[in-house]
Amino acid sequence: MTTPSDQSSPDLGVLLARGVRALREATELPVAFGGAVSADRRRLVIDQLSGTATRSLLNLTVSSGAGLGGKALALARPSAVADYLNAEEITHRYDAAVAPEGLRAMLALPIRVGEGTHAILYAAGRQRTHLGDDVLRAAERVVRRVERDIAVEQEVLRRLACTAAPATGPRTALSAGEADELCTEIMAIATTIEDEGTRGRLLEVCRRVRARSGRRLDGARPALSPRETDVLALVATGCTNDAVARRLGLLPNTVKSYLKSAMKKLDATNRVQAVNRARQAGLIG
Repeated sequence: MTTPSDQSSPDLGVLLARGVRALREATELPVAFGGAVSADRRRLVIDQLSGTATRSLLNLTVSSGAGLGGKALALARPSAVADYLNAEEITHRYDAAVAPEGLRAMLALPIRVGEGTHAILYAAGRQRTHLGDDVLRAAERVVRRVERDIAVEQEVLRRLACTAAPATGPRTALSAGEADELCTEIMAIATTIEDEGTRGRLLEVCRRVRARSGRRLDGARPALSPRETDVLALVATGCTNDAVARRLGLLPNTVKSYLKSAMKKLDATNRVQAVNRARQAGLIG
């Protein structure tokens, strides 16, 4: 069974729920579970379960250094045991919660983004066995995917917060240029991730941003965003996409997205035509 998250960050709960399911599938172990780490990094609460037969682990609070997950949290690296209830290398503070599930071989994996551990995911079997390299590699791939998804969401939220923050006074809506620029960057990020759920959420963010901006492009003069204008201005000097990316500190895919968006607004079929029309409109020199 899979339980809903009860934490303050609903997006993190969604990501962890998906991560738990993916971990169980990737490792082919019968049980997976996990939960978010507290802000002070001293504990975690298990609130995501997949494949469990009881609810003995649900809402279990695990302290740093205690049990297998607490050990992984304290050391900031994966930890595994072949027989949880008889393992000598961990404390047994949570045996009463683990025993009803009959779990023996277990793996605990920290989800780390930047310098911090955001969550711990577990995968476990009901047989005593040493988990092999294939299981560990499969688990690591899931961990990297969850970490990447968290990083993407953090970046999107950061950019939204920066855009929404008032610069000099009250502000009720994004400008059309700001909305276009933000959406272009978010969609460029979306093209770099494989997870369909996360990609869908990013597109939903774009829809909300555009709705918030009250964007209208019904004027005779194309409404290019500042970044689109910067990219076109450099393209006009003969720069390639890679060169533009280096000059502006962007990813090549981001430059490509800006250029594609600008071409659409200018009704141009290629970069040369886009530059010419931007010049005719007085958007670039």
